[in-house]
Amino acid sequence: MALIEITLPKAIARALRLPASSPRRQQLKVLKKLLKKARFTEFGQRYRFDEILLSKHPGKRFQQLVPTHDYSSIYKEWWHKTLEGKRDVCWPGKIKYYALSSGTSESASKYIPVTEDLLAGNRTVMIKQLFSLRHYDDIPFGNLGKGWLMLGGSTQLQQGQGYYAGDLSGITAKKVPFWFTPFYKPGKKIAKMSDWNDKLEEIVEKAPDWDISFVVGVPAWIQMCMEKIIERYKLNTIHDIWPNLSFFVHGGVSFEPYKKGFEKLLAKPLTYIETYLASEGFIAYQDRQFARGMKLSINDHIFFEFVPFDDENFDSEGNMVPNATAYMIHEVEEGRDYAILLSTSAGAWRYLIGDTIRFVDVERCEVVITGRTKHFLSLVGEHLSVDNMNRALQLASEELNVSIPEYTVAGIPHGTFFAHHWYVASDDHVDTELLRQKIDQHLKELNDDYAVERKSALKEVLLDVLPEDKFMAFLASKGKVGGQHKFPRVLKGRMLQDWMAFLEGV
Repeated sequence: MALIEITLPKAIARALRLPASSPRRQQLKVLKKLLKKARFTEFGQRYRFDEILLSKHPGKRFQQLVPTHDYSSIYKEWWHKTLEGKRDVCWPGKIKYYALSSGTSESASKYIPVTEDLLAGNRTVMIKQLFSLRHYDDIPFGNLGKGWLMLGGSTQLQQGQGYYAGDLSGITAKKVPFWFTPFYKPGKKIAKMSDWNDKLEEIVEKAPDWDISFVVGVPAWIQMCMEKIIERYKLNTIHDIWPNLSFFVHGGVSFEPYKKGFEKLLAKPLTYIETYLASEGFIAYQDRQFARGMKLSINDHIFFEFVPFDDENFDSEGNMVPNATAYMIHEVEEGRDYAILLSTSAGAWRYLIGDTIRFVDVERCEVVITGRTKHFLSLVGEHLSVDNMNRALQLASEELNVSIPEYTVAGIPHGTFFAHHWYVASDDHVDTELLRQKIDQHLKELNDDYAVERKSALKEVLLDVLPEDKFMAFLASKGKVGGQHKFPRVLKGRMLQDWMAFLEGV
């Protein structure tokens, strides 16, 4: 039976119909739905959700009455109560699951509430993405009903006082809908394994038994898995064992740095599908072939607001200032970077997720991820984004014909001025000095502020080339192995200190 032939539940089937209303109306409908569901919670009573629902302009009234939050503020005042077992705090009922998320810059784990409503919304968006494949050209639809290898966190969750916690990918895999079970690999037994190396070994062992068409996960770990399978069975490419492999669903990081090394493992091209799935919800997905960006999930379970990522709304450390300006979906502009505020069906309210995005098509609500509010470099006003770094490194690696799947950058003192220190991963032969020069030059072309500061206080650019396994070993030393874990593109504070100590001990 092909996946496309499955009879879906009526609620999901209705959700798949294309909405006729404007993005603004869709978002206001989502907001009202969230407010109605949560109006009798502690949060809803405190911030007068009933009054917002009766307002002629609920979006604006919501912004007036409800404060913005980052993780620290919402946890300190609200979410900690749910971990203590209290019901009806920010969302109706008791929170039974938490996604553990440390991001890529902080050492302490964050406990992000995950509700059945959130998971149901995520599944709806996933199915919409699947059905959007009908808009793609020349893809093997017969492969849709074959195996899906999803490399995520362990479904063996940590047990607390009345709750479970773990990677969102692990929680999602643990609650895979019954109709998807025949397609889901590596299966519940292997998915439950908590040791990444043991899990990977089992996947390699079982690989010949599966007919995989989709692989889903963070590029670095998917690549590592395929390399191990090719090595174990002495293959030329992964298609020697999985001839129907046709799709790679990826997200979390830019795929471009990985692409050259990834495609060395293939005998034929894959269809790449980008997603934006965070611990807080399924935010966006690529819904058409060769789209410049991903379509925001604006009519499901998330209400979005957008804060311009500039000096007026964020300080030099990437913290949002009080009373920052927030726009709704109909007020945004193309080509401008925004930080995202989410209100969700898990009790996140005007919550700063920490990512920055840019609209590439306002009419289609399509965005690209440009970085993190805390992951940018502006030691002296150079305002260097992760998007700038990705592009400069991509151009330089293409010119030198080398694969650079990982990198990170740190801002450091340099005499009485400052410097950027790049650490790049490559197992190819690399001319370090030439790569340094090319990255520096491309950044000057991409970013006018950077070009100006390179003539002033940003005196030097340093670069070290390291084997790729050094980056993976550092993640392992931090307990961030497999699943959705990714290497931070900018190192600051404690994480930078740990990185330097790690390199000294290697």
